[in-house]
Amino acid sequence: MSFLRAFTRLSLDTPRRLLHTTPVLCAEPLKKKKKVDPAVVKAREERRRKRLEKQIRRLEKNARQLKPVDELEVPMDLIEEKPKRLRKLPAISAEVLEQRVLLTKQWSQYKHKEKVNDYQIIDRLLQSQNKALEELRLESEDLYQEAIQMDLQLMPITVKGPVATPPIEGYASPDGDYLHDTKKWS
Repeated sequence: MSFLRAFTRLSLDTPRRLLHTTPVLCAEPLKKKKKVDPAVVKAREERRRKRLEKQIRRLEKNARQLKPVDELEVPMDLIEEKPKRLRKLPAISAEVLEQRVLLTKQWSQYKHKEKVNDYQIIDRLLQSQNKALEELRLESEDLYQEAIQMDLQLMPITVKGPVATPPIEGYASPDGDYLHDTKKWS
């Protein structure tokens, strides 16, 4: 009984480092290399080469295709419902069609005149500004230099940078993860 008590005390009190194993004790003898027929090796290499060539041909064939954009794909149920969704529009009479054409022409003429007027106004303003600056330069070079400086108080600008940026390579984030879910297209 005293032997068992001494053994348990020894096993509980003894530090674990007394039992030490090394990788050498766990080693196994090296496996013998199997002799392989050179024809089998050549056949394997040939199959691997053919598979790679086939993949290259497939990639070259698909290289001209554009990557699909998921947001632009039409769902199949909408394609199937297309005949149900088509409306029969009444035929437009010749008078209405001619009236629409004339209205479109009048609108385009109006917008063209408006654009030309805007350009003329801008040109006149620039010409008068340049003339005033030339007159000011003749009066005083210091006043002219002061006049052509930008007035930052006229339009206060506040710029805010991007709030979400891509991760920096090699940066260990303190918390959170970045999930990159971009689809890969071959």
